[in-house]
Amino acid sequence: MARPKQPISLIQAKGKKHLTKSEIEERKSKEVKAANDKVEPPSYLPETLKKEFRRIASELIKVEIMTNLDCEALARFVVSEYNYQKVTKKMLKTGVDNDKYFNYILMQDKLFKQSRQAASDLGLTISSRCKLVTPTKQDDKPPNKLDRKSTRLNSSHNSN
Repeated sequence: MARPKQPISLIQAKGKKHLTKSEIEERKSKEVKAANDKVEPPSYLPETLKKEFRRIASELIKVEIMTNLDCEALARFVVSEYNYQKVTKKMLKTGVDNDKYFNYILMQDKLFKQSRQAASDLGLTISSRCKLVTPTKQDDKPPNKLDRKSTRLNSSHNSN
């Protein structure tokens, strides 16, 4: 199965593939980069959920994950998480001996799955962040084999 195409900045950060300047420029010109200048909560969210949307969105923008195209996905996460918490509170108040308890468990399970999937899609879980690879901004070129050898030589001379 073919791997998904990676942004040129990520390929360069990994340093595993040598590309000419013209290849780099060609690939950069073909990349699609979504803007993040209009990341706003949808109008249908109540004010408390808009506040949560903004809080999470600001964190995702900092790590350069969130774009304008992700607003609805984040809104769905915020709504499902809110509903999950509401159902969980009701379930805990109800008690195990109540008939409603099992209905709450079913609702909680569905909402948990929705929240978990949305969180994973947005990079909000530990495991999903581990899968994300974002290029680091480097001003210097990565060290080449000769640089590493000279570093080892210098450190061995300094220790004698």
